[in-house]
Amino acid sequence: MNWYLYLILAYILILMGFNFYRSKKVKNQDDMMVAGRSLSVKVMVFTLICTWIGSGTFIAGAEFAAKAGWSALWLPAGAWFGIIVIYFLAAKIRTFGKYTIGDILEVRYGKFARLFGAFALIVSFTAIVSYQFKAGGYILNVISDNQISVETGQFLAAMFVIIFTATAGMIAVAYTDLPNGIIILLACFIATPIVVYNAGGAAAMQSLPSDHLRVINQQFGEFPVLKAVSYFLATMLLLMGVQSMYQKFYSAKTPKDARTAVSLWVIGTIFVETVVVVIAVFAASKFWPQIKAFLAGDTANGMDPASIVIQAGRSLVPPYIGVLLIGAACAVVISTGMNYLLSPTTNIMRDIYQQFINPDADQRTMVVLQKIVIVLIGVLAYLLCTKLTSVLEMSYFAYTIYGVAITPALIAALSWKRATKAGGLASIISGSIVAFGLYLAGFIWPSIMVPHGDPNGDPFGLPLIYPAFIVSLASLVIVSLVTKPPKKEEIKELFTKET
Repeated sequence: MNWYLYLILAYILILMGFNFYRSKKVKNQDDMMVAGRSLSVKVMVFTLICTWIGSGTFIAGAEFAAKAGWSALWLPAGAWFGIIVIYFLAAKIRTFGKYTIGDILEVRYGKFARLFGAFALIVSFTAIVSYQFKAGGYILNVISDNQISVETGQFLAAMFVIIFTATAGMIAVAYTDLPNGIIILLACFIATPIVVYNAGGAAAMQSLPSDHLRVINQQFGEFPVLKAVSYFLATMLLLMGVQSMYQKFYSAKTPKDARTAVSLWVIGTIFVETVVVVIAVFAASKFWPQIKAFLAGDTANGMDPASIVIQAGRSLVPPYIGVLLIGAACAVVISTGMNYLLSPTTNIMRDIYQQFINPDADQRTMVVLQKIVIVLIGVLAYLLCTKLTSVLEMSYFAYTIYGVAITPALIAALSWKRATKAGGLASIISGSIVAFGLYLAGFIWPSIMVPHGDPNGDPFGLPLIYPAFIVSLASLVIVSLVTKPPKKEEIKELFTKET
């Protein structure tokens, strides 16, 4: 077993020790869910970076870049636009000062919107946690030279994430994200020019297929332009509605701190996601024969493109830099897994248990029960990860489901006074039904999928985000306009306070 693995495991154990120490600070619901609303700008910036930068970037995004080249930037670019939009809402979200997006949905659309929103979030975020575990197992397998199996690696990743999250909730999440975020930024900054140089520089691009150098890869399904834009929309919609981010805003000391953190967050996110694509594309040019063999089915002699960043860390940079890059990949799995595991359990406790089952639950009960729920959802995500075949496909599906079900109604709740209860509820339900329906249709009637018979293709060649988003948005607007406008007192919490 190599020294990369020993260093990474030692780092994880150190983090675990710190989190057990911080667990003593968790006394009530505020501590568990929003870190006592005490996060500084510095901590906020790094925890926001780690909220978004996960295996979707270092594994799925890198795999996409290795297969598709520069057009892979369509996937993260949607998030960059989404962060800019969120900048103008961050202070308002902090001023509102609750716990979940369900709190916002209920104020504008009623209890059923909270309930349906919680359901959509729990399903999609459990899926996101599952592929963090999948990616963690994959990383440990690669860096241990197969001495740790993917299955064992998945179990270890799940165990660490579940223990970290259950130990101290948001306090553990935020202060684990701080060193992890520093490692991610440092690794990307140092490793990128060295990878480019050792891969052969610009001349190395000649070894890649010509499609890798295009703005839109012509292999993007039946309608390449629509597919590329669908990646942009999926990440944009998820980013603008992702509850993990809203919980961080609720956790900030002040509304001003929340907005300042977002302005720095967008810079860090654009930097990391761009350089990961650069690393993946140049490393792919170095290893293209092996990647091509893998894609052709020769797994014994080929190289899985999902491992391209890890392979770059092992082969294209000095060992002391390689361990940083590999450590960054491990860090994002842990941090993102924790962020997305805490969120659905917060919904279960806040939006279901506290609202519908036990409104008068005491603070100690809330903390203890949330820790139990974290373990249960974590185990469920682990069982799901054992069935996954592709991190890229699952991430795209989870982004789509959440983005069309939650984001239109959520952004309207914060910015459109004319949105009504009926309109918001119609948007959440219709978006969920269309997205789930089309996804399941691919398994029931594989003949409608393009490529034909491929469950990971698109219904009739059209990415499912388009019909689902159009139906969700149209339902929100049309139903809101034909129903009675909300009264001033119904929206005063979100539109009359200073932000």
